[in-house]
Amino acid sequence: AFAEMLHTRLRTLWGFPDPPDLGIGEKLKGRYRGIRVSFGYPACPNLADQATLFRLLEPETIGLHLTEGFMMDPEASVSALVFHHPAAKYFKAE
Repeated sequence: AFAEMLHTRLRTLWGFPDPPDLGIGEKLKGRYRGIRVSFGYPACPNLADQATLFRLLEPETIGLHLTEGFMMDPEASVSALVFHHPAAKYFKAE
């Protein structure tokens, strides 16, 4: 829920807020501009790429760490790559 709320806020801050009639059901179906993908899911299946993201952002400075299996600790942590281009669509990497 927090990831969805944050993504909604990002779209607004970036200048393309959701239409007023876009309900939560539509948001959960991804019917908004752009996409939000995360490591370990079809568009970015290699969870080990999370280590590269950690090297770039150094989230350890705020208490985030990766386990040996590339899971984030604390467990409630999330990471995402957010693309706002209107033609961005979800896909499966092969």
